[in-house]
Amino acid sequence: MHDLVIDNAVLYDGSGAAPRSASVAVTGDRIAEVGTISGEARERIDAAGLALMPGIIDTHTHYDAQITWDPFANPSPALGVTTVVMGNCGFTIAPCRPADRDLVMRNLTHVEGMSIEALRAGIDWGFESFPQYLDMLEKNGVGPNVACFVGHSGVRTFVMRGDAPKRAASVDEVKQMRGIVAEAMEAGACGFSTTRSGQHNGEAGIPMPSRLADDHEMKTLSAVLRDYDRGVLMMTKAADTPVPWIEELCAAAERPYLIAALLHSNLTPEATFEDLAHIAAAHKRGRRMYGAVSPCPLNFEFTLHEPYVFEGLRAWQPLMRMDEKAFAAALADPALRASLKSELTERSRRMFTGEWEKAFVAQVADPAHAAFEGQSIGALAKAERKHPVDFILDLALSENLDTMFTATLLNSDEEAVGRMMQDENAIVSLSDAGAHLTFLCDAGFGLHVLGHWVRERKLMPVEQAVRKLTSEAAELFGIRQRGTIAPGMHADLLLFDPKTVGRGPSKRVFDLPSGASRLTTPATGVHGVWINGKKIADGDGIRKDAVKAGKVLRDFAS
Repeated sequence: MHDLVIDNAVLYDGSGAAPRSASVAVTGDRIAEVGTISGEARERIDAAGLALMPGIIDTHTHYDAQITWDPFANPSPALGVTTVVMGNCGFTIAPCRPADRDLVMRNLTHVEGMSIEALRAGIDWGFESFPQYLDMLEKNGVGPNVACFVGHSGVRTFVMRGDAPKRAASVDEVKQMRGIVAEAMEAGACGFSTTRSGQHNGEAGIPMPSRLADDHEMKTLSAVLRDYDRGVLMMTKAADTPVPWIEELCAAAERPYLIAALLHSNLTPEATFEDLAHIAAAHKRGRRMYGAVSPCPLNFEFTLHEPYVFEGLRAWQPLMRMDEKAFAAALADPALRASLKSELTERSRRMFTGEWEKAFVAQVADPAHAAFEGQSIGALAKAERKHPVDFILDLALSENLDTMFTATLLNSDEEAVGRMMQDENAIVSLSDAGAHLTFLCDAGFGLHVLGHWVRERKLMPVEQAVRKLTSEAAELFGIRQRGTIAPGMHADLLLFDPKTVGRGPSKRVFDLPSGASRLTTPATGVHGVWINGKKIADGDGIRKDAVKAGKVLRDFAS
């Protein structure tokens, strides 16, 4: 007897094949049959009018800290995600000595968008080494399937401690780092991740440690993967990081390289396509290189208490080391404002493009300013006869920095984003589901693809989109027996209504440790999510009776 049979579904099996009407039977944690299924089942669902696909594989999540207190990695499973890849960009909490926990957490406050208080209250530090971290997750149980990169900044901090974000490593320190990366690969890491991005800073603007690595360190650590003939390299590049240099790292490792974050900017509209062209050229030379692209506009919600949006600007860098009193005084300084205005006229690759008509007042703290809500900074500044820099800083200062703003920073040109998504060397990714929690929530990126890009924009057929969200990622990472619906595969499934599937509007909730806030978003059109044969979520979100059905993935194909 089967445990579950889903009848009469429009089946998108993840291979890219045309859809067909079929039933799917599940026994235990595996798919037992696909086709016409007779006989009894403990549960039978009539899915007439609905579509069935493999669960979404999210290759860029940053759940490393959150999953230690929230094993279900909320909200991803409710949004159709059945496998998450963590440790992206080198931001990991393992390995970590007990004495260095505060140092590691302070590295994460900016990039993960969580307060130090939330991290201190939430993280379960029942580990020291990377293998112990995987063991702990396995012992405690996880909701989705979990794959973990070993992260460069975490490794560097373990070896160099307080010097990690300050200087180049010695030959002996690189040797120690190499040993830790090798140990992680032995234990089941899915690869090695790093960042060079100037936007990636810890507390007070201190660079993430991997940004200090020289060529010798980068090549030595990348080359560890060559010894194992499995695993993926992943980097978030800086605006000026040359793709041909990343190709050298790819060659040293003889493994695939996933390059993030390829987001489209209206200031430099050709830049992302130049990166993709370099990646395509490398592919022709036998290097398996891919660009991670997002299907979502990069929308940030922020106050100037946490001005991550502006921290990539050179003129803003000194402010990141100031206490709040000095920071407020600096915002009023005409010299700073002049520097910001000048820098924003430059044509360069950066997060904030200076497109003030795409930045809005979301919520004011002073009722006297209520008329500003919902209006763009560009329009308000024009009405007040001010430069937008002066308007936004004056308003924030008048409200003790409590004014909430929203801005669309990148990926606002849908024609360009669609072109990026269709590039044969692009991986649809970059949800940042466990990062930037106070600023955005793109955990529903896959539902956005199915709803916005497939149903509304008709960018590609459903079967192609499903492949991009499932088997394509499984193949890149060597995730065994997942990503397609066929007998013998793990029963990771998403049942949805193609006519309504998508993601709802984001909302702020206060459910992080210590009562800190994050943004989340609901699913629409989702009828069921199964992980290893267990129903984890339905149309109301993660089920109250959900069990920790996920697996810590450690065995990857070459």
